[in-house]
Amino acid sequence: MLDATQDQPQSAAQAAETLLEVNNIEVIYNHVILVLKGVSLQVPKGGITALLGGNGAGKTTTLKAVSNLLHSERGEVTKGAIRYRGETVHDLDPADLVRKGVIQVMEGRHCFEHLTVEENLLTGAYTRKVSKGDIDADLEMVYTYFPRLRERRRSQAGYTSGGEQQMCAIGRALMSRPETILLDEPSMGLAPQLVEQIFEIVKEVNEKEGVTFLLAEQNTNVALRYAHYGYILESGRVVMDGPAAELRENPDVKEFYLGMSDEGRKSFRDVRSYRRRKRWLS
Repeated sequence: MLDATQDQPQSAAQAAETLLEVNNIEVIYNHVILVLKGVSLQVPKGGITALLGGNGAGKTTTLKAVSNLLHSERGEVTKGAIRYRGETVHDLDPADLVRKGVIQVMEGRHCFEHLTVEENLLTGAYTRKVSKGDIDADLEMVYTYFPRLRERRRSQAGYTSGGEQQMCAIGRALMSRPETILLDEPSMGLAPQLVEQIFEIVKEVNEKEGVTFLLAEQNTNVALRYAHYGYILESGRVVMDGPAAELRENPDVKEFYLGMSDEGRKSFRDVRSYRRRKRWLS
């Protein structure tokens, strides 16, 4: 694994303010299917941490373990611990975790299709006991980040595009005024231009609103350009982690996840058919 002490100077200060700590967890579905096999990671306050890997690596399961949504899919954390601000949280009710400021944006958006875009956004503030003025101010904040949602605010969410639904889902999370957002596969099904737009907004929200992000993403290239730190999962295990800038330059990451090698760019098919050396596991 890469040495985290090589990260940028500000990360050393952030490391003292770890919000989320996942310590050696195992997750089993249906009492027999072992999906996560000792996953550990830390998410510092104010950072963007990327959870990377291919389909089936365990990224979504890790996020659901943190947000306590495993039980709805007959999954459970059987070993290890998950702590938020030092408090063990993996046995909490999901609603209690939301009240602590941890919100998950699910893979596939999951908007309320029969509600308008604005009604979807307002559901994000449902648990908050604040004035209408505060809610209106937060709605304006969301529309500032997502001008397209202002244009479509009266449209039924089910009739908006995939990119607009992704914006709506993130905007709905922001309406809860979260401290941490767990963002699952934000690029899924979106055109490259929209992917860049979504990640630019994530970066802006992180910098201006101080929201911490843990994002699961298959698009390693774009994720490592916006994240501060990354963890790579394969078959339910963390096989590599380090500062995003160093992961981008790591030869194994270039070859197996970015489609690059010392000889130049490789096609996805070439990378997938090549017998992986996996020097990080040797």
